[in-house]
Amino acid sequence: MTRIADTFRRLQETGEKAFMPFLTAGDPNLAITEEVIVELDKIGADIIEIGIPYSDPLADGPTIQAGSLRSLSSGTRMPDVFELVRRVRPKVRASLVLFTYANPVFQWGVHDFFQTAKEVGANGVIIPDLPLEESEEALAAGLATGVDLIPLVAPTSQERIAKIVAQGQGFIYCVAALGVTGVRENLDADLSSYVASVKKHTALPVAVGFGVGKPEHAAIIGQFADGVVVGSAIVKKTAAIADALQAGDAALVEATKQDLVQFAASLKAPLYPNKQEA
Repeated sequence: MTRIADTFRRLQETGEKAFMPFLTAGDPNLAITEEVIVELDKIGADIIEIGIPYSDPLADGPTIQAGSLRSLSSGTRMPDVFELVRRVRPKVRASLVLFTYANPVFQWGVHDFFQTAKEVGANGVIIPDLPLEESEEALAAGLATGVDLIPLVAPTSQERIAKIVAQGQGFIYCVAALGVTGVRENLDADLSSYVASVKKHTALPVAVGFGVGKPEHAAIIGQFADGVVVGSAIVKKTAAIADALQAGDAALVEATKQDLVQFAASLKAPLYPNKQEA
């Protein structure tokens, strides 16, 4: 059983749902990313997605694109992200998932990328622009290393859902909204039906992301999905940390970090009903 599978097994035993925050590694710098990962683990994040900054992040909206630019501008590169994971792995209970794009993985070497991910302590990989037809090598590398290759399915891929999830590892990532990442005011009214259609084709846990940015969103999704991914809403908070850092205000840097953690806790709370009742 992989670490991600064990995470969902533990949550299912208590009726809880996975809280899955996303951070771009190195935004605004690697030291702060490491601190925030540890704090997110303390407030109960179950799976933490760590974005590898990339100059052409096609699946990401302006908020996460800006986070990648801040990270790249600070000098963060893929080896730095691997070392970040190596440092933070012993400090956290949460599963760690790398979010990257196909080109950097192929440039690194697919098997070598997954092998390095395993060696540093990553538990999964998400490659949003890797089509099913070109995923055979990555799927094999995931199976060989025990690092799950987590597939994405979108509302437009209904005819392909069965094929995509049949190859799934770890969990299925359901894209909640068409287009790129970014906070939406409202969730799609058909989201629960869409998730149900995915669940018909897989026994893997199903998580929902893209556009999730409020505790109310998490509460709704938690009623029919196994996990909730929050990205842009958290990266907006790292942007505030970056502004405080640029201003040279140490007290404000600490305050903005705490604001991020408190916001994350508010998103986590609806997914842990048993702890609320205790």
